[in-house]
Parts: sequence; structure tokens; C-alpha cells
Amino acid sequence: MYCHLSKEFSSTSSTTAVGTVTSRVTRNGNAVVEKDLLNHEDLAGDRGMIDDIFDETYQEKEGPKPPLRYVWRNIILMSLLHLGAIFALTLIPSAKIQTLAWAVLCFLLSALGITAGSHRLWSHRSYKATLPLRIFLTIANSMAFQNDIYEWVRDHRVHHKFSETDADPHNAMRGFFFSHIGWLLVRKHPDVIEKGQKLDLSDIKADKVVMFQRRYYKPSVVLLCFTLPAVVPWYFWDESIVISFFIPAILRYTIGLNATWLVNSAAHMFGNRPYDQNINPRENPLVSLGALGEGFHNYHHTFPYDYSTSEFGWRFNLTTAFIDLMCLLGLASDRKKVSKEVILARKMRTGDGSHKSG
Repeated sequence: MYCHLSKEFSSTSSTTAVGTVTSRVTRNGNAVVEKDLLNHEDLAGDRGMIDDIFDETYQEKEGPKPPLRYVWRNIILMSLLHLGAIFALTLIPSAKIQTLAWAVLCFLLSALGITAGSHRLWSHRSYKATLPLRIFLTIANSMAFQNDIYEWVRDHRVHHKFSETDADPHNAMRGFFFSHIGWLLVRKHPDVIEKGQKLDLSDIKADKVVMFQRRYYKPSVVLLCFTLPAVVPWYFWDESIVISFFIPAILRYTIGLNATWLVNSAAHMFGNRPYDQNINPRENPLVSLGALGEGFHNYHHTFPYDYSTSEFGWRFNLTTAFIDLMCLLGLASDRKKVSKEVILARKMRTGDGSHKSG
């Protein structure tokens, strides 16, 4: 079955197949850089959106930063969750092999709900999905329990549009702990709220599957994130109810959260920058292994509209393989992909030179 793959080509001249290249001075956090940019309207192409492209016009407000306001409910819940995960580790030797396999399957399914769903499909619109696939990804997303799709997309688009500034929900300039989990334990910076309210989320509001999930998100999480993973081992192969709850539900959920958070923290701090050395996100293969392909972060922030989030296809990138399979089955289409010419030109222009050594 034919599956359309949309590519964008360029050369070293000032005009490309997707628009005119212009030179601009941009500000990303404290760094001021000059780089060539494709016209934003052309860059967005037929995605019909530009809200995941960095806004170089944003200026942080002068004066003292607002005081931290702790969210004690989240602090207590996250502490209890991680204590429960530590307890779950002690139960692994007593668990049946079927239970461990089920926990891994639940992890993979829930991770795809984030990587292939709320991230690559809904946040960046880097490919199109049919109704059955959107329903599947929504179910998997509720199993992941990382905020409903609408809220996840809003925060992620703000993250890209205002990366490493006060308007970035998990601004890595505030340190590893903040970008990893701390941002969930304090009130959002006022700029995050302000910019999030100004985003165009009409495409998300128009998706009835997404809005149905948002309406029934809490019961869907109780059912899909905790109840279903725990009941299956207990019911089908007589696993202990304690093991059934703490390993496939609590431990799996905690690992899934931290795998996603490492994209916000480690992949913004550790690794090389072969595509754009002027931005903070890095290439981190270890993060990609845990987050099903989301650790190629310097590439992703340079080309946020690429469905693969990497130039290397399936390498350390199970999500790309999944999307390609869905496309082969006729459940997905119109994958956006950056051409080799554009990638090489960008490496030569703004990369840190690490691509020369592989």
C-alpha cells in the first residue's frame, strides 16, 4: 500500500523548495545567535501551524523573578509514587514472568500514547492518523497519565515556541531537577500561563477524540493507568494482587514518567549538538532508548515538524518504526520528513561539527 512521505528540499542558495532563506538574529535564553531560517509560513507547510517554531521576538521581563509557590499535593503524591516504585523493585524477584512481560507491554503501549500520540501527532502534526489509530493512541495516552492530550499539547507547543525562557514550562536553564520534575511541584511562571492562553489550539479543539478524552480523563486514567494493568495479571494467571498492582501499575507508571522527564532534563543538558550549537537541546542516545526515540533532541528542536524526530530512521527509535508500520497498514499517512540536503546544509551552517566524526 502506498504511503505518502512529504519531504522538504533545499540547496545552499537563498531559495528552497519550501521558501526563502533569510538571515536573522535570534535570542534563545541568554544566547544571541545569527542563523539562516526558512520563512515560518513556508516551513510550517501544510501542517497549518507555526506554534511549535521558536519565537525569537520574545523578551523575558526585567526585574526579580516571581517567588516559588509550592504545589504540596503534587509533592506528596510524587513522593508516595516514587516510594511505591522503590517497594515494587523489591517485588520483582517474586513476580511471575508473565507479569513482568505484561508490565513491559503496558510501558510500551503507554509510551506510544505520548511519543506517537500527544507528541508527534497532536503537538507537531508531523503525520496524519485515521480515526481508529487516534482512538488507540488516546487510550494509550490515558494509560500513560501525563495530563490529557489537550493540556500536554498546549504545554509542549509553549515549550518549543519559548524554549529555555521564562515562558518554557520546564525551562532547563533553571537546572536539572526543575526541568525533570520540579516544574510539576511548583506553580507555573506567569509567562507560561500567559503564552499558553494565546496559542492557537483550534486544531486540537476540533478533534472530537481528544476532547472526549479531556471530558472523561479522570475515570479513563483510573481504568487504564491503574485498574487494567493490575487486574490482568491477578485475574488471568493468579498473580498476587500486591505484585499485580505495584509492578505493572505503579512501577511501570513511574518509569514511564521519568523516561519522558529525561527528555526535558538530560536531553537538554548532556550530549552533542550537530544541527544547531546555538540552542540547548542535545542528541542523547540513552534517552532515546528509554523514551522510544525522543532523545535526538537537538535535531527535534531544529526540525520540529519531522515525524521521526531524527535523521536516522528506526535507530533507537521505536516510535518511528510504529508510525511507519501504521502507515503501511493504511492507518497513518502524510509523514513530514526533512531532506538530506536540508539536514547537511544545517549541520554545516550551525552545527557543532560533531557530525564529522559520526
